[in-house]
Parts: sequence; structure tokens; C-alpha cells
Amino acid sequence: MTLSCSGLGVTTARAIAIGPAFLLDRSPPAIARRSVDPSETTAELQRLEDALAATREALRVVRDQVPRSTPVKVAEFIDSHLLMLEDPALVDPARALIRERSFSAEWALERHRINLVQVFEDMEDPYLRSRRDDVDHVVQHILGFLLGEPTPDRSEDADLRGCVVIAHDLSPADTVVLRHKVAAFVTEYGGPMSHTAILARSLNIPTVVGVHKVTDYFRQGETVVVDGEAGIVLADVDTSILAHYRQRMRVLEERRGHLRRLVGEPSLSADGIPVSLLGNLELPEDAVATQANGAAGVGLYRTEFLYMNRDGLPDEEEQLATYLEVIHDLEGAPVTIRTLDLGVDKQIDGSAVTCPPVRNPALGLRAIRLCLKESELFRPQLRAILRASAHGPVRLMIPMLSSLREIGSIFALIEQIRRELDRDGLAFDPGMPVGGMIEVPAAALCATAFARRLDFLSIGTNDLIQYTLAIDRIDDTVSYLYDPLHPAILRLIRMTIEAGRTCGVPVSMCGEMAGNPRYVPLLLGLGLRELSMQPGSLLEIKELVRGSRIARLERATEDLFTHMDDQEPEQFAEAIERICS
Repeated sequence: MTLSCSGLGVTTARAIAIGPAFLLDRSPPAIARRSVDPSETTAELQRLEDALAATREALRVVRDQVPRSTPVKVAEFIDSHLLMLEDPALVDPARALIRERSFSAEWALERHRINLVQVFEDMEDPYLRSRRDDVDHVVQHILGFLLGEPTPDRSEDADLRGCVVIAHDLSPADTVVLRHKVAAFVTEYGGPMSHTAILARSLNIPTVVGVHKVTDYFRQGETVVVDGEAGIVLADVDTSILAHYRQRMRVLEERRGHLRRLVGEPSLSADGIPVSLLGNLELPEDAVATQANGAAGVGLYRTEFLYMNRDGLPDEEEQLATYLEVIHDLEGAPVTIRTLDLGVDKQIDGSAVTCPPVRNPALGLRAIRLCLKESELFRPQLRAILRASAHGPVRLMIPMLSSLREIGSIFALIEQIRRELDRDGLAFDPGMPVGGMIEVPAAALCATAFARRLDFLSIGTNDLIQYTLAIDRIDDTVSYLYDPLHPAILRLIRMTIEAGRTCGVPVSMCGEMAGNPRYVPLLLGLGLRELSMQPGSLLEIKELVRGSRIARLERATEDLFTHMDDQEPEQFAEAIERICS
């Protein structure tokens, strides 16, 4: 039997694992709709408080189990759940339901959980939508204590050494507790940016997430193959298939050793052309992996995590401390900090900053549009980034630019903040580069005008493809149309690169295309010389660059564009395949 996870496979090192299945029962408990006598509401409120206290203590015990040698600050994931327990928004509505409607504690909490989950489900951004899982993890933990079932499975008593754990979902606490025992994780829920995926990647555990109804297809103890490289799970396999995957495991191990030897080698093509390879950072701790894999710096540092799972906005000093941590970890390499990319689909709990609901969040008040409208959000971040620039090579990058008017407003605000910092005696780099992301077709079409006003451009292919092809890349019904090699996409990428070349402005790419070996030869042929990607892809892309002859790729790519309009789709695909092979 073969199960595919529809492209949502996530792994730390594109690893493969083989082991017996262990079905971990993390299915939500059934909550009966139950009311109590009004005289019992005080007791129900106390039951809720006791369950909260028990959950806090259980999570603290797990956090204390995290070893100091762990390469990523795993404890911070547990801390984020502890912080959620302190957030009034998590339980106050449940308390109100107990007082006002005499609901039982567990029914009140379940009703509120359903409402919270729906809020996250309606978010467009996959990272923020995956935070729905955090709400579920914390609330289910509390419900477990309310129902007298804090450990609803046998994992604590079972021998899980070498097992493939299969579950509906895993909390950060589950992942930490099981990390030394298991061979791999497979979950029904979660995405590439869920905590399960991030933690498993950091802990070097092969993991595939998003396999629909996965717990329905496996038997306890049967041999399972987890192919993290392809995002595939196999069960009920014969001896020949097992032998094939064991051989692949040996080959992958040898390949990892080979790639590690490239860490200190220059990123030069076979014909001597340098290509700068940078890392994308989701969280500050990713800087360690970026540095360890020999990146030339950070091409995209997403800052949204600072605003999530908290009550209120991070102040200037907190943001500055976070940026300085990354600058320190990068040891003098450049860091490109993208300003806040929030919007109507990414609300901030406890903040005065809110956006009215709209029919299409992707086209609404978000990213730089929101930041220019809400100075409460934008000014502290700009001040923190400018102050951080005094401590290392920092570049500021603006997301979702679509007009020259926005660029003028940004530079006016930056100049105002520079004068304030000068007045207050706070250091900053007056020459800090300011660049913009090309992720809206209008920006690509006006790339020359943008390049004349900015210090660098960075192509964000994830949104550029989505907006150009008018499809939601996370909607299963249309995701098949998400095509990075669509002629319109290639033309917009080429147009942006040529605009940068004309104006003498560097152009990079920080979307998923940049870290995909299938697309990199074509991107090199188009003229890209700076690629930013997930840290785990850096060495594989470096190997590809070192084996490429860019002059040949450029000739082949030019020929592709010359005949693009005359070719049938099959001929076009074959031409691209010849370039990328």
C-alpha cells in the first residue's frame, strides 16, 4: 500500500526511515454538550482553573526534559504553549459561558475551541493557518485533565525505539518527549511550517505531514517506510521494496557526507561564475543551520513570528534584541530583514490593530499596505531594524510593493526615523540598503522604475505565481495550476532580472523556486546570481551550481525565449527539460 501526502512532505535531511508502525491515539476526546445547575458554576470554574494549572505543570516538566545540546531552541516551542495558557483570550470566553449559560467546563472550552479554530482556518497564510494546531494542542491538553484523561494513549509505557509514530497530529510536547525513541513521524494534519514539521526538522527526525486519514490505513506493528525525500509513506511492502529502500538509506547517508564536504568550498560554477547562496529564516534559531551549511548570509528573514501567540505587539527593544541575536549568529554575514507581512488574514491577538473582513484577503490590506496605514506596527520595527544595522550588515526588505507611491512613503518614513535616532544619540548605518520584493505582477512590469529607486530587488515566486496565474496555491481544487514554469512567470522573472542589470541593482530570488534543484539551472540561465532558500537545501544547490556551466545555460535559455511563442506546450516542456537536465 502506498500513501502520498500531496506534496506536503517535510523532512530534515530528505531522509528515509523504516520501522514498525505505532499508532498514537491523539484523536480529540468526545465532548458531550452538558449544562450544570447554576449553583454549580463556581465549582465548574474551579475545575477549569485546576485543569489549567495541571497543564502548565505538565508542559513545564516536558520543557525541563529538553537537553541544552539541542541545536535549536526547542524549549521555545513549549514556552509558546505556556504563554498561550496565560493569554486571557484562550479561556476567558469559556469562563463567560460557564457563568452566563451554566455550561460544564469542558463543553464551554470546546465551544470556544471550535470558534478559535475557525478563525485560524480562514487565514490565507500557511504559516499562520498552521498556528491553529497550537490552539488545538493546548486546549486538548486542558480538556484531557478536565476529563481525567491527560494521557489518552499507551506511548509512555510502550517501547517506541525505532518505531514510525503515526498520529492525527503531534504537539511540540509529544515531539520532544518521543524524539530519542522514534525513527520517524507521520501525521494527518500539519503543513511545512507547523510546529511538528519545524521541530522534527530541527531534531533531524524524518517526518511526513498532511497525509489525509493516515491513521485509518495502518495496523499496529506493521513495517512502514517513510520516504521523506518524496513525501511518501509505504506499508505492507515486500522484501524487494524493503531492500531497495535500505539501499537508498545507505546512498543518502553517503550523499550527506559528500555534501558536508562542500560547506567550506566556494559557490562557483564550473566556468568560474560566482553564485551567492543565502538562507531563508522562519525563526531566529534557523540562523545556526544557515551558518552550519555555509550560507553567504540571510536573503529573507521573516519577522511575523514576533507577533504571533502573544497578547499585544512586540516593542522596539524586543525586536532589536531578536535581530541582534541573528546578526551575532551569522558572524558578519549580511542579513536581509523583511518587514512585517501581516494583513486581514493574519490578525494579532490582543492588538488594537485590526482590519475589517474582506472577501479576498490576498487582495486586501496586508503587508506594506497595512504597515503604512498603521504606524503602531511599522515605526517600532523600522527603528529596531535601523538600530540593528549598526551592529552588522543589515538590509531592509519591503514585501508586496505595487506602486512607486509606496516607495516614496517608505523612504520618507525612514528618513524621519533616521533624524529621530540621530537626535536620541542611537547608532545606525545611514547607508543601510533598502530593497523590495517583486511578488505582484505590477511590480515585475514596473521593475525598472523600482530598480531606479531601490538598492536591491528580491523575487518572491510563491506569491508572484499565485497572483499571476490567479490561483490559490493552498486550495486543493486549483493547486494543480500552480506552475513555476508557466511562460508568463518566466517572462516576469526575466523582466525583473533585466531591470536590475540595466540599473546596476542586484536581483535575488527568495521563493521556493530558488531552493529547488529542478529549477535552478533555468534560473542561472536567466541570469540570477543570488538565491535564497531553506537552510537544508543549501549544500545540494551548491553542488548543482559547481557542476553547471552557466554560459551554456544562458545560451539555451535565450533560445528558449526566442522560440517560446512558437512552441506547443509539450515542446516547451521538452526545451526546459533539456536546460535542467
